Amino acid sequence: MAAAGASTVIRRSTLRQQIADALRDEVLAGRLPCGHQFTVKEIAEQYGVSATPVREALLDLCAQGLLDVEQHRGFRVRAFTADDYRAMVEARTLVVEGIFRSTAERALRRASAEVLVSIRRRAEAAERAACSGDLDVLIGYDLRFWRELGSLVGNPYISDFLDRVRVQTWMFAVPLLRGEDDLRGHLWHDHRALVDAVVRHDLAAAQRLVTEYNEHSLTLVGERG
Repeated sequence: MAAAGASTVIRRSTLRQQIADALRDEVLAGRLPCGHQFTVKEIAEQYGVSATPVREALLDLCAQGLLDVEQHRGFRVRAFTADDYRAMVEARTLVVEGIFRSTAERALRRASAEVLVSIRRRAEAAERAACSGDLDVLIGYDLRFWRELGSLVGNPYISDFLDRVRVQTWMFAVPLLRGEDDLRGHLWHDHRALVDAVVRHDLAAAQRLVTEYNEHSLTLVGERG
């Protein structure tokens, strides 16, 4: 009985996560635009599942700051302002600067070759997408790249915070960037250079590249906001 119960929990948890991931992808792709309102019933019917895992998934996305609960009306995709965006970039900048001052050197020393190879693969894919201006492909690889890079710190609270903020910044940036006819040459694409600096344990170069990335984020959206 215990084993069967455990299996049920795993399946339910997996479905909940799958729905949350799918909806987050829809939001990042702009197919669920900021301000869009929907109900649990609508999403459950769309995915052909029961209401319970949908409700749990939506509440998870609320906790991540991607959705707002509308009293008696369902859920709404959160709308971020330019001031929100600037504040989010500032927040991630301050956190990363703190990492470089305290734990970065230790984190780089203990990074395994296997992990660095995986991060490099993400970097190469993200860089190709950025150079070609393929926003849809870039978002996924860019998030995975920074998530794996952030995991080197070994602090899940910091990693989760940075991942959450990065998703939110993409939510604001994507609608603006989709208004461009050609994004080639405009998107930050120094992912591999950053990995090279990490492999060399060159903290100064890594910090410079992260600073350039954050400054580029502000400039890129500032020109369009």
